[in-house]
Amino acid sequence: MKCRVMMVDDNDNDLQFTRLMLERSGAGFEVIGFERAAEALDHLRNTPDHGVAIILLDINMPVMNGFDFLEAFDALAPAVRGDAVVVMLSSSSDPADRDRAARHASVKGYLTKPLDRQMAAALPTLVGLAGRPGAPV
Repeated sequence: MKCRVMMVDDNDNDLQFTRLMLERSGAGFEVIGFERAAEALDHLRNTPDHGVAIILLDINMPVMNGFDFLEAFDALAPAVRGDAVVVMLSSSSDPADRDRAARHASVKGYLTKPLDRQMAAALPTLVGLAGRPGAPV
């Protein structure tokens, strides 16, 4: 079974590169991408069986940034969130951003761009999916 990853990043190049690294990791990811955080939230709300396991979330985005997304995501009903967990994937290495992200129970990791194949392959372990039934290989 594939692990569905939702990428939320306003930079099309980052979305394409991250998708490529996820696909080349050999971990069996199914990837969906959104350039706007509000559209990603709408997808979660409007797709009851979205099956998203991991959300890779950028911080610095226009209109709704990553922290605004986290507030809205945490406010969603548990049935809407499903089993999805968040991994921040940002160009920011600022400890204040890491600390702010860590205050959200839904955040299970913080990675600095660019995502490489090794980091991509380690995502299931990072978020606690490795070894669970249906987890990616």
